[in-house]
Amino acid sequence: MFCWYLNKKAGIYFSRLPFVAVRYYVPSMSHEEKLSIEKYPFICKQELEVCLRDVRRNKYYRFKIPKGYCYDGASVPRFFWRVIGASTDNKFLVPALVHDVLCEHHEYVNNDRSFSTDVFNALLEGSGVKRLKRFFMKNSVACFQTICCNW
Repeated sequence: MFCWYLNKKAGIYFSRLPFVAVRYYVPSMSHEEKLSIEKYPFICKQELEVCLRDVRRNKYYRFKIPKGYCYDGASVPRFFWRVIGASTDNKFLVPALVHDVLCEHHEYVNNDRSFSTDVFNALLEGSGVKRLKRFFMKNSVACFQTICCNW
């Protein structure tokens, strides 16, 4: 495992460099396959072992992201693209990958929504996303999870 990023709240470690790709249409695809690509345009191209460290509690959480895992990237509404950036921005791809997995599997971090948000923020910070954009993204995600996701 190598350290991807570490701050005062969270450490993110991967077994290898994350390899994310864009899924694209092929003429022979079915309508259902094309709809799947529209909904989840990104794919994790290899199995990825992840270790998250809760620095404040000195806890570690381990899980795997399977090869072929498809996700939608950062869920930034088009209206906010001028301020935050497009949902397909390169800086958002790895943070969105890990965060989407955590949203689908709350048990990976003992259902700790606050820590999940800290991980998302650390991933954005490690990807070079500026402080103001991180603030908006982190708080939008936290509000959405609280209100809509029953998490």
